[in-house]
Amino acid sequence: MPIETLYSKISEVVNFVLFTLGDTKISLGSILKFVIILLIFVFLARRLAGWITIKILQRLPLREGTRYVFKRSIEYILLIIGVIIAFNSINVDLSGLAVIFGLLSVGIGFGLQNITSNFISGLILLFEQPIKVGDRVTVGDTEGDVTEINIRSTTIRTLNDISYIVPNSEFISSKVINWTYDDTQVRIDIKVGVSYNSDLDLVIQSLKEVALDNSEVLKDPQPDVLFVEFGDSAWNLVLQVWINDPKRHDHIRSDINCAIVHKFRENNIEIPFPQSDVHLYSARPVQVQSHTAV
Repeated sequence: MPIETLYSKISEVVNFVLFTLGDTKISLGSILKFVIILLIFVFLARRLAGWITIKILQRLPLREGTRYVFKRSIEYILLIIGVIIAFNSINVDLSGLAVIFGLLSVGIGFGLQNITSNFISGLILLFEQPIKVGDRVTVGDTEGDVTEINIRSTTIRTLNDISYIVPNSEFISSKVINWTYDDTQVRIDIKVGVSYNSDLDLVIQSLKEVALDNSEVLKDPQPDVLFVEFGDSAWNLVLQVWINDPKRHDHIRSDINCAIVHKFRENNIEIPFPQSDVHLYSARPVQVQSHTAV
């Protein structure tokens, strides 16, 4: 096949009109041009945002979450500029953003409601900052550190070093515990039960000594012990301690529990097992009367 004929065939395929958008005829070539320009801006957005983060933002006295917001904002701005340039390159008029809203409504009609919801939720997370990169959060039964907030989802690195991908809408519509929202100082409650035969004053004193002996427990506010209730087989108390590193709360709780066991053994304080009283009654014999037929 002559080169001229091959070129004519390729040109015919590339310029074939697939559909019309407003007054603009969209061909395969237009779509390829749009995609190439968009990919270039995606590449530039990531490279430029990364360069600004390393060269400028890391030298400023900003929190990790704030630096991440600046980085993402730069990426989104460049992507928006890229979308506008890409549409203009194929002669699509974006006056009044009517085309964008039209495309968005079409996308929602084809079942993209979740994607749209997660995208909007991602913007809320970035700018309202109920959670930030570096925060320790608990989502459901999963606890970990926020490592990345993307357009559709947020990545949490769990305590087992596993990446947990959570849709952004979950953080907006569900209950999430943020251990480091605006202050790293948190209180942890440690429940303990002691025998009814124990010296209550000695128990309270022992619990406070255990808390004060732990170097990771704050002395101000001071640890406190509350008598919660009379249990079935024990007095139930709660040791309340304040710590300054929420990411260590599991380890601190474990250390205090171990110290309580040792302290109680030193002071002969009993931690009772659950007990149940069972009352047995002897059965009365049943008298059976016999009848003799006459």
